[in-house]
Amino acid sequence: MRKNRLGRSTVEVTELGFGGGPLGGLFEPLDDDTATGALTAAWEGGVRYFDTAPHYGIGHSERRIGDFLRDRPREEYTLSTKVGRILVPQDPQGRTDESFQAPATHRRVRDFSRDGVLRSVEDSLARMGADRVDVLFLHDAEECFEDALRRGYPALAELRSQGVVGAIGAGMHHTGMLTRLVQEADVDVVMLAGRYTLLDHSALDDLLPACAGRGVPVLAAAVFNSGILAEPRPADGARYEYAPAPPDVLRRAHRIADVCEAHGVTLPRAAVAFPLRHPVVAGVVLGMRSAGEVRRDTEAFGAGVPEGLWTDLREQGLIDERAQAPG
Repeated sequence: MRKNRLGRSTVEVTELGFGGGPLGGLFEPLDDDTATGALTAAWEGGVRYFDTAPHYGIGHSERRIGDFLRDRPREEYTLSTKVGRILVPQDPQGRTDESFQAPATHRRVRDFSRDGVLRSVEDSLARMGADRVDVLFLHDAEECFEDALRRGYPALAELRSQGVVGAIGAGMHHTGMLTRLVQEADVDVVMLAGRYTLLDHSALDDLLPACAGRGVPVLAAAVFNSGILAEPRPADGARYEYAPAPPDVLRRAHRIADVCEAHGVTLPRAAVAFPLRHPVVAGVVLGMRSAGEVRRDTEAFGAGVPEGLWTDLREQGLIDERAQAPG
């Protein structure tokens, strides 16, 4: 599988990355065997970039990914995690954790201070049984962006200068804040959730031009927009941005699916291929929870999409004229 370098760093990622959110039990419980099966299928399919975070199932995702990678040659894969939430032990008292179906053994405390960043990294390394991570992201900093920019980013830059991590950036859905980060800080990469997809092109207004100007690559996450683009034909009640899709969004998704069918392409296949057409997008990160799901996604990724599909989508006003193909 093709690899791309992240900016001026020496870190490379496969164009398809494994997103660890589902391994934390996102929305539904997930047992260890199923998680291991998903990771094994990803490895066998050529995926060598694995992304996780303390937030995902209050550490469950990090532990599972760390356990899986422990016996793999360290030079063969790229590992990223995130900072911004400290996990503090607590009595679960029979409760489960937020959107993650895991016992609430910890609570999250927002912390983008230098000490908080250093503690978060130390805790993540212990959970994963790793001696280093390759990429470190500020995570979900929308509600405390100034603190993350002024305090969290310098801590990440310090870790990079010390060689503790190879590349730094932020993972968010807010394109304006990521644009500020790219313009005001020296980051290697940003991870953008749900804002450069078949249904949402808002990153074309600010972030993608800024990244092109500064030489900062983008990793596109949440490309299925919470599920509406994950099936060949969106069902009634399909979710968009973690809520039932509005009627106009559902109609647009069906129109895109019509064009895809005319070209013999599934909607998920087009959804995965679309972000990679822009020259600043270095990879797509997909959250996957089972071996079957991984195999479907890796097959869709490798199948390719005819150029005529994009032409027809543009001519019907379904994708932005500014969406580019690699030069």
